Amino acid sequence: MEFNHDDLQVETIMTPEKIKHRNTSVSVILALNNSESVVDELLDNLDSSLEKLGETYEIICVDDGSEDGTVTKIKRKIEQNDRIKLIKMRSVFGEASVLDAGVKLAAGEKILYFTSRVRINSLQVGQLLQPLDNGLDLVVGWRHPRRDAKLNRVVSRFFNVLINKIAGLKLHDINSGILAAKREVLENISVYGDLNNFIPVLAVKQGYKVTEEKIEQLPGWFRTSRYFSEYIRRLLDIITVFFLTRYAKKPIHFLGFVGAVFTLLGVGINLYLFVYRILQLGPIAGKPMLLLGALLLVIGIQMVSIGLIGEMIIFTHAKEIKEYNIEEIVQ
Repeated sequence: MEFNHDDLQVETIMTPEKIKHRNTSVSVILALNNSESVVDELLDNLDSSLEKLGETYEIICVDDGSEDGTVTKIKRKIEQNDRIKLIKMRSVFGEASVLDAGVKLAAGEKILYFTSRVRINSLQVGQLLQPLDNGLDLVVGWRHPRRDAKLNRVVSRFFNVLINKIAGLKLHDINSGILAAKREVLENISVYGDLNNFIPVLAVKQGYKVTEEKIEQLPGWFRTSRYFSEYIRRLLDIITVFFLTRYAKKPIHFLGFVGAVFTLLGVGINLYLFVYRILQLGPIAGKPMLLLGALLLVIGIQMVSIGLIGEMIIFTHAKEIKEYNIEEIVQ
């Protein structure tokens, strides 16, 4: 059968009898990419861990364009266990697309997501689901102790401190790649690009209750973030989340404020130079301040203009934008 995921088209190998367990309580979405060496162990451990919960469950394997034997091994597992399902991406689309495709196929009201790249003890994932039964909406897996490269840990610590400051959170491992959530949380959050790293932040903005639970990180080989371009992308992601969580529906408040500051500085510098020249205190041609004043004035006006254009776009599409979440209606 084929499963349409917006512009993406993914294939599954499920027979009609195996399509969905509609009485499923827990759906596990497992992101895989070239995971041939670990997929068997992961699925066995997941099955064992979930079996102990005493709830109905399904395991949705989302293969993100693997080029090894990952898919073949999953198909063999499906023949042995009808709780396992497969979504095979035609190419590598990233974890945000993997999560979105998995949620759309999932039948459970509680969803557990994690990616094989983080190498955590999959026998412990069940403990992430328990807080959901106690009134919490999203549980982030806190990899503890961390066993990946020291550089990764330093960068991650800085990243978490910065995001916690921006979002007002107190989490240790925001972008761990492991989380459990009520279905409505993931359905009400728009995740694209690399925003899957900021799901806890977006969930808090929507008014959901977020916590974290420790989960063991297994030793092994981990990719180290060594390239400057990776840090630039992460910085841009942080700026994006800062803007989306505070100014998504009022861009003029951000761009207009910065633009106004630049404009006033530019006007002040140019006014000073004007008076300086009128009083014949000296020439202004070639002075760096002249260039700085003109540059600040132009940039400031442009930022205010972009903010106003953003406001007009939002005004036009305001009815399509939903910034709120209704928890309950009592009549």
